[in-house]
Amino acid sequence: MNTSRLLVAGFLAIVVGSQQIARVVAETARWPQWRGADGHGIADGQSLPAHWSKSENVLWRTPLPGRAGATPCIWDDRMYLTSNEGDDLVLLCVDREDGKIRWKQTVATGNQDARSGEGNSASPSPSTDGEHVWAFFGTGILACYTKDGDEVWKFNVGDRFGKLDIQFGMTSTPVLDGDALYLQLLHGPMRLDDQTRIGKVIRLDKKTGKTVWEVDRITDAQFECKHSYASPFLYRDGDREFLIVHGADCITGHALDNGRELWRFGGLNGPNDLNPQQHDGTFRFVASPGFAPGTIVVPTAKAGPTVCLNVNPDLQGDCTGKSSVVRWVLPTTPDVSIPLIADGLVYLLQKDGKLQCVELESGKEIYLERTHTGQHRTSPLLADGRLYFGSNDGWVSIVKAGRDFDLIESVDLGEQVSSSPIAVDNTLYIRSSDALYAIGSSGK
Repeated sequence: MNTSRLLVAGFLAIVVGSQQIARVVAETARWPQWRGADGHGIADGQSLPAHWSKSENVLWRTPLPGRAGATPCIWDDRMYLTSNEGDDLVLLCVDREDGKIRWKQTVATGNQDARSGEGNSASPSPSTDGEHVWAFFGTGILACYTKDGDEVWKFNVGDRFGKLDIQFGMTSTPVLDGDALYLQLLHGPMRLDDQTRIGKVIRLDKKTGKTVWEVDRITDAQFECKHSYASPFLYRDGDREFLIVHGADCITGHALDNGRELWRFGGLNGPNDLNPQQHDGTFRFVASPGFAPGTIVVPTAKAGPTVCLNVNPDLQGDCTGKSSVVRWVLPTTPDVSIPLIADGLVYLLQKDGKLQCVELESGKEIYLERTHTGQHRTSPLLADGRLYFGSNDGWVSIVKAGRDFDLIESVDLGEQVSSSPIAVDNTLYIRSSDALYAIGSSGK
């Protein structure tokens, strides 16, 4: 090869390499929706400060207009989050460089606060594809805005799919995938003599807000069991894909093209072999399932179990109680936090702050240890080999990932944390009841 060809080849290699590096950098600067792009709650390739506090290693702190629990989403230099501002429900765009609010739009009014620590109408988390951002509120308002804050479309899901009747508001977060936005709306009157219930699984065109399909999700759930605060997720393993819908005493999988029910696993509310507890009329699901290729870890509620399902050929139709589908069952469950699966382990954060670690294949308990004594409503983030999660009384626990329990640090923010932490570009973001924090090694 002559010298000119070598120079050209070298130049092309540099260009291709630069493009690959740029692509990796761009991908690490994005957290497009709650639990990340793939829904696992894992931020790979991060280098976060080993120690930080409310004042140490804080890049910036931005006061927020309300105490909402919605987790921010990120695309490159912009962060989006929802909040209440008094009675108003707002969508904000924050500059990641300095924490300044670029714009704020009032999307709706009529915020409703639940019991102390139970959230408000700005509990669902927004999502973005870099050009647009979608925001959903517990009152039923769903809206799309451009990245610069211009409204594209907006409507009330209660007007289109049935008036919402759910005790603490519709806190389910829609899932964004390609040109689709998927929702689950599971609710109904809390009356034993009223069998009315609404179960809807919905696909919208993200660009227009028009309904692509909607299907009814039939259950026998009673009283408060009709209510689900869980969120849908997309499962993909290379061979199968479906939408996971969780609530009303069962979990189901739905085809993405038309919403048809592919499989159902019920019996989560006892009494039965799966759950020996007596039937509980307040057995409403809050925690969403965790999942990994070949596996779905199903939390329930109250004194119910955690069930690990095999995603195999037998997972079809009504497979309730089918032994080939059930990998293992634990007698207790996270009531709010999503199970996190990584490196053959499952981490289950209990509401009282105890962290349980079990083997993914067997369900064998590795440890069950106390972190911080307090109510926990966040879902753990795995980043830089550590688990991060917060509590309602303002503590953030940092636990080393792995089989040996190691509570590395407990950080007292002094501000309620009900939003899940996220990490991009070697920066940890914590949303408290009062402010949004950016934490990195170059902070003060």
